[in-house]
Amino acid sequence: MEDSRQALTQRLRRVEGQLRGVQRMIGEGQDCEAVAHQLAAARRALDRAFFEMMACAVSEEVGRHVALSEDLEAGVREMSRILSKYA
Repeated sequence: MEDSRQALTQRLRRVEGQLRGVQRMIGEGQDCEAVAHQLAAARRALDRAFFEMMACAVSEEVGRHVALSEDLEAGVREMSRILSKYA
């Protein structure tokens, strides 16, 4: 779990660096297509971080229900609610 958190933090730091680079590019008046390309790359990296976090949430929810011998279907409904909220 800790390794996953560290990897996610590193990914977010890279995205942060990409966004600073995009800001610099805009300030320098670089070509719009080049800026759009970098924005798309940052968006993909951020989306990947989001999906990794959601996978963690699914894993935690399933583990919680299994550990507590609760209805797994209730856990799936809760995860569906969370995914719908951020979709």
